[in-house]
Amino acid sequence: MLEISLLGTGGMIPLHNRYLSAMISRHNGRMFLIDCGEGTQMTMRELGWGFVSLDFILFTHFHADHIAGLPGLLLSLSNYGRIEPLTVVGLKGVENIVNSLRIIAPQLMYEIKFIELDYKPASFLLGGFHVSALPLNHALPCIGYSIYIPRIGKFDPKRAEKLNIPLRYWSKLQNGERVCNFTPDMVLGSPRKGIKVSYITDTRPMDTIPEFIKDSDLFICEGIYGDDNMKEKAERFYHMIFSDAARFAKAGNVKELWLTHYSQAFSNPNEYIPAISGIFKNSKAGYDRMTKTLLFED
Repeated sequence: MLEISLLGTGGMIPLHNRYLSAMISRHNGRMFLIDCGEGTQMTMRELGWGFVSLDFILFTHFHADHIAGLPGLLLSLSNYGRIEPLTVVGLKGVENIVNSLRIIAPQLMYEIKFIELDYKPASFLLGGFHVSALPLNHALPCIGYSIYIPRIGKFDPKRAEKLNIPLRYWSKLQNGERVCNFTPDMVLGSPRKGIKVSYITDTRPMDTIPEFIKDSDLFICEGIYGDDNMKEKAERFYHMIFSDAARFAKAGNVKELWLTHYSQAFSNPNEYIPAISGIFKNSKAGYDRMTKTLLFED
């Protein structure tokens, strides 16, 4: 099970009813955050998932509307009693940028560890999350993320009995652990479909996106404007519009599309959803703290 919530859906300028870019996920009681725009700690408090179980923060890029909320969040984590290390992920330079922001948040009760990425495709593990990164095309280096939670094969008790494996070992083998001379592959079937969520924001359309987001259970994508007549303006500022996102959702065979990162120029993103539903039917206009629970398929 993976829970997803859009903490903030605004771009560039916060509004009274729309915080800036941030998305949070929760799995097995632990959380990771993608981006941390101004006001993120406020919308996290409204969401009610807590603070201290946040283990990872991933940044797409270093524009203020994606990172300016970090000092306040770091202080909140400390004030709520976090003592475990926090891992921050981003492009090269993220350690210097975070440490610069920490001038106003110098005293924390926990260590910050850093993973710096090159501006090229990458895959790595963060706890139980399999993370992939994709370079995007924005006004400064920016990356998209895809998060995958794998699912091991189904436990076969008949195989365990046939191999005379003691019953007390079954649960450990079922959880993928080796016990004595017994290995999980002896009693588990083929790996089953996991859960995949992709997050793409602040970019021009790129032909690498469909393969990157392929078969996502949820695709979260920027749509700076809903009106196709604003396409030229979106291009000028290195962004995408709703119809761009819908075309990628269709090409990537995703299950569901959530739009986010709206311009402050329009207040009702929902009015543009009918126009793109002909491109990709399961399109939704995201809103602050829009939440979904993704389950493993039987």
